[in-house]
Amino acid sequence: SVAAYFVPAVLVISIITAVVWFIFGPEPAFSFALVNAVAVLIIACPCALGLATPMAIMVGTGKGANVGVLVKDAAALESMEKITTLIVDKTGTLTVGKPQLASVQSLGTSTEDEILSLAAALEKISEHPLAEAVVKGALEKKLTIAQVSDFESVTGMGVRGKVNGKDVAVGNRKLLEKFNIDPGQLPTLAAELQKTGHGVMLVAVDGIAAGIVAVRDPIKESAKEALKYFRDHNIDVVMVTGDNRITADAVAKELGITEVEADVLPQRKNEIVRKYQALGKIVAMAGDGINDAPALAQASVGIAMGTGTDVAMESASVTLVKGDLLGIVRAHRLSQLTMKNIRQNLFFAFVYNGLGVPVAAGVLYPYFGILLSPMIASLAMSLSSVSVIVNSLRLSRAKI
Repeated sequence: SVAAYFVPAVLVISIITAVVWFIFGPEPAFSFALVNAVAVLIIACPCALGLATPMAIMVGTGKGANVGVLVKDAAALESMEKITTLIVDKTGTLTVGKPQLASVQSLGTSTEDEILSLAAALEKISEHPLAEAVVKGALEKKLTIAQVSDFESVTGMGVRGKVNGKDVAVGNRKLLEKFNIDPGQLPTLAAELQKTGHGVMLVAVDGIAAGIVAVRDPIKESAKEALKYFRDHNIDVVMVTGDNRITADAVAKELGITEVEADVLPQRKNEIVRKYQALGKIVAMAGDGINDAPALAQASVGIAMGTGTDVAMESASVTLVKGDLLGIVRAHRLSQLTMKNIRQNLFFAFVYNGLGVPVAAGVLYPYFGILLSPMIASLAMSLSSVSVIVNSLRLSRAKI
């Protein structure tokens, strides 16, 4: 866009230079007019301007790859510097993404091992993020995981099916209420665990509340350090999770996050991104799952965790190899340094042309008798390009 105005302006200056020298210049006027017009064109050759941005982008993306930040879309480097809001998915971004079985509690006649075994049978078929933790916990206790029949998955609520002839339901309170099962004391027990950041599944057997299974996804060690960086740079962090409000608030409180979107169904993440964009925010979205893909594509900068799904990485403009929040910090620093480098390059190019073009046009000749030879102009033009390249290469040594 700069060259679109710069090139015509230089052509006009060159023509004016030729005309002025031809009319008012000493003899041979035509020779002076031709030489000075050519000198203007040579010294103003926009090589430095043309190199200012692509050189910085090339070096910046290379530096990013070295520190685990893979930039697919160069425009993301520009947008990343300007973000005002960062939306992060809790599981796999703020937390390790590998929940672990924490506890099992029984209310009725079923033992804790029986409840865990029945829950694991259903969760083995389920696609819920916490399912693997339940199955793994049952296997570690060497429990038998039976076959399931009449399996049914209810989006946003849980699963149900028949296990060893028993009608078993595993999920949240909404699931039990959907099938007219009195949850009894289960919600109270669940609320206590949720206050400490546990994910809790209610278990009902043959229409009777039987117990709860609690799992916990450990918070990544790097999360608190990264969140402090964003607060220091006035970037609002919004945590988005499918967990209930109590669990989400517990995790957010531990991390110092004030904005939380809880009980979020997969299709709502895209709506949340649009909501903040409608408020005038420049939004970056970080996620790792298939259901994050639309939101990653909608955000000004989509950031996928390298440990996530291929669909998420394909939808994002930036991929983090290590998949933690410090990677987002590095991406933001990289954007800042790259854009600063581009501005420096453009400054060098404009200052060079601002000083060189008048000299080439001969403004110093009436006072000092100085004219700029086209050969000297070509050397100066080359040096300006070299200065931009050298300045861009400094990015490769920057600490991110």
